[in-house]
Amino acid sequence: MSGDAHTTPRRRVPEAGDWGKEAGDLGPAPWDPRAWFAEAGPLELEIGSGKGTFLVEQAAHDPGVNRVGLEPARAYWRHAADRCRRHGLKRVRVVHAAAETFLERLAPSVRFRGVHVYYPDPWPKKRHHKRRLIARPFLERLHAVLEPAGELRLVTDYSGYFEQMLEAAAGCPGLWRIEPYVPPRPLPAGEWAGTNYERKFRAAGRRPHGAILRAIDGGPVSGRAGSLGYIAG
Repeated sequence: MSGDAHTTPRRRVPEAGDWGKEAGDLGPAPWDPRAWFAEAGPLELEIGSGKGTFLVEQAAHDPGVNRVGLEPARAYWRHAADRCRRHGLKRVRVVHAAAETFLERLAPSVRFRGVHVYYPDPWPKKRHHKRRLIARPFLERLHAVLEPAGELRLVTDYSGYFEQMLEAAAGCPGLWRIEPYVPPRPLPAGEWAGTNYERKFRAAGRRPHGAILRAIDGGPVSGRAGSLGYIAG
């Protein structure tokens, strides 16, 4: 018997191709993602794309939107970009960069129709709470890159983090209206965003909490947000 019979097949290396963009290769600021797409269209941003499940499925549901995903973990970034490449998603690009870096270097004229932040790192230990992404300064920066009445969709499976998110929004008077969470597309029962992470934690019995923050030019922050089993109306 040939020794080749026992050779373990080599795992395919994901290829980012034109779908994946390294922050270091994008050149100096400002960055204008509108130039990355052959066709004009509304822009949406996902912060923390993981393995790209949301980007791929949302692109199929709403194909006329140009989407940018941000993923700071190189392995996940390459995997997500490779998935988009294999699906031939010409209106999706995945950037290997932290959200703060991307927003700092974004061209001032760029506006997104929507921003999606699903299950950001909860930093559960109290001494690490200051590292949580969704805080007042970050919400103020996101408001500046949204179109008028644009939406920021937030979902987490940590109730304490969710309360912090709402408090941060309330701490930005005149910027956000808190609205009940509604999934971005038809999803199987119990799913709120349809991410790879969500489909894993549902099996563990954890509960999601979510809200839509609507960008406004003035007026008080008001409204209610939903939790599992309650999508407020």
